[in-house]
Amino acid sequence: MKIIGITGGIGCGKSTVLKLIKNQYNAYVIMADDIAKSLYSPGSSLVYKISQEFGEKCISKDGSVNRNYLADIIFNDDAKRKLLNNIVHPLLKKEILIIIDKIKRENYYDYILVEAALFFEEHYEEFCDEVWYITADINSRKARLKNDRGYTDEKISLIINSQMSQDEYLKKCDHVIDNSGNLSDTQSQLVNLL
Repeated sequence: MKIIGITGGIGCGKSTVLKLIKNQYNAYVIMADDIAKSLYSPGSSLVYKISQEFGEKCISKDGSVNRNYLADIIFNDDAKRKLLNNIVHPLLKKEILIIIDKIKRENYYDYILVEAALFFEEHYEEFCDEVWYITADINSRKARLKNDRGYTDEKISLIINSQMSQDEYLKKCDHVIDNSGNLSDTQSQLVNLL
């Protein structure tokens, strides 16, 4: 069973690549953002800690974290982004390692794919056999973020500028998948790697 780390900047199409792999290979997919959402559930210790550090406006009426409001804060303030990462990511990494251990013991899948935006910042590479960088040209990324998520140009720039540069990713990854083209182009790259 091979553990493959998947990383890349926002709008590069990591989710698309993961869906292709999951549908065509015997792979279990762990998406850090989905695990984080589960940690943000009403009444959790994480929600309480976030409300203490960032204020009650960060909590929705249902008791969960208001992720959009919190995103507006952290992408405009580096210190607050680092603070949030220091609160969330140790818990998130612990949960992911628990899932990986469970999947390994079940011994059913050929691959475990772990996707995380802050992959290297949080040292996920330490438990992966290899790391793949998903990339796409900047115009494709911006178009996806506008069309799929409704982001403004300003919000896109703030997020992209807060992430690692492509050169930094390339130095640290074992393989690169260019997801700028159509799905068949991406699929042919996957066939060569799996």
